[in-house]
Parts: sequence; C-alpha cells; structure tokens
Amino acid sequence: MNHLIVPSRNNRESAEFLANLLGLEVGEESGPFIPVETRNGVRLDFATIPEDDLRLQHYCFLIPEDDFDAVFARLVETGVTYHADPMGKQVGEINHNHGGRGVYFLDPGGNGMEIITQPYEPERRRPSTW
Repeated sequence: MNHLIVPSRNNRESAEFLANLLGLEVGEESGPFIPVETRNGVRLDFATIPEDDLRLQHYCFLIPEDDFDAVFARLVETGVTYHADPMGKQVGEINHNHGGRGVYFLDPGGNGMEIITQPYEPERRRPSTW
C-alpha cells in the first residue's frame, strides 16, 4: 500500500495528533492534504471534509511492544478516552489480546483508532515496524 486518504474535521489537527502520538513527522501540505508517513512507508493523507460527510473509519497501527509504553503515555497525555474493546465498554483499560497490548480511541477527526503490539492473525505475529 502506498497511501490512504483519511477524512477529518480538521486535517492539520488530526495529522498532528497522530504524528505526535506515534512519534512521526507531519509532512508539507499538498493541496487539500496534510501527510503523515508511517515507519513502513504508508502515507496517510489527512483531508478536511464537511461534517455531514464524516463516517466512522477505523485505522489500526501495529507497533513494536517496546514502543507501546511511550505511545500509550502520549495518548494518556492528550486526555482522549481510550478503552480495551471496540465497543467502548472497558473504558480506561488496555487489552492483552493475542499476547500483546492494545487500546481503542477516537482521533480529533472522529476516526476510530487502535494501537496493538501483536496482529490478530497467529501466522503474522512477529516484531513489527510501522
């Protein structure tokens, strides 16, 4: 995959939120897009769209176990509500699914985000780079 367009209420706010959270850089604005490139080379192009056109999207980031504590600490600093489950019933908790750790939360643009340290598929469980 090369890139994804990520709809948002405010492209700059959402791009900066994710970049700060994952320790990435915000790229230079290009037309209607604010890019953030992940460590595996996939570019997320944040685009501001009308509020009425926003629909919940879900983006999951597989991060190395060694990076989880730092990413999670930055998430807690934002004050964003996080939970251990996709339905939001385990508020303020971390899951330990598949032998790793993970959390769900919403970004400022209204997108569902997830960070995990182990993929769901057993055959893909290995150290990751994102």
